[in-house]
Amino acid sequence: MAKALIIVDVQNDFCEGGSLAVEGGADLASEISELISESRDFDFIVATQDWHIDPGSHFSDTPDFRTSWPVHCVAGSKGAALHRNLDTEDIDAYFRKGKYHAGYSGFDGLLAPEDEVMVGEREAHEPADPEAAGADVSLDDWLRENDVDDVVVVGLATDFCVRATALDAINAGYGTTVLRDYVAGVDADASEEALQELAEAGVEVK
Repeated sequence: MAKALIIVDVQNDFCEGGSLAVEGGADLASEISELISESRDFDFIVATQDWHIDPGSHFSDTPDFRTSWPVHCVAGSKGAALHRNLDTEDIDAYFRKGKYHAGYSGFDGLLAPEDEVMVGEREAHEPADPEAAGADVSLDDWLRENDVDDVVVVGLATDFCVRATALDAINAGYGTTVLRDYVAGVDADASEEALQELAEAGVEVK
């Protein structure tokens, strides 16, 4: 059986200068790149992306920053691109989530055609087809097809998409670990509460 690293939402809009920046996001992207280069523990590496087309009340002009948010990670935009500090050379697959809903969990994500994945400072562009081939393959499908039974979750943000992804992973039966040095959150207290919740749910937090 295999182990996969799941990199959650290390995108321009969630890093400094983005519309919904998490403090330390850009540095975290670099640190995750170092983890990838130094670790031989992972058989597969996947990344998730918020990829919003029309997520309804998830976007708001008067966001409460709990259930509604400023516009971010619009499909095809520069903000939705993976941050340039994240080394994508060894990423095996990308999963986009939240086209028509909030999409906090990476397990809501669907496989993206590799040639459409934007990184760093590339010009923004609309995907050739938002419902392109591969869109019916979920993250869970892909992991099971590749005999993955353990996952390690890193990325942004601890108190939202990392939390949701890790909870879905443990509930789906994967051995699940969150590396606290490789996540960053919107709110420090809420992030600690999320990590405690994950530990109580059976996730290894280390």
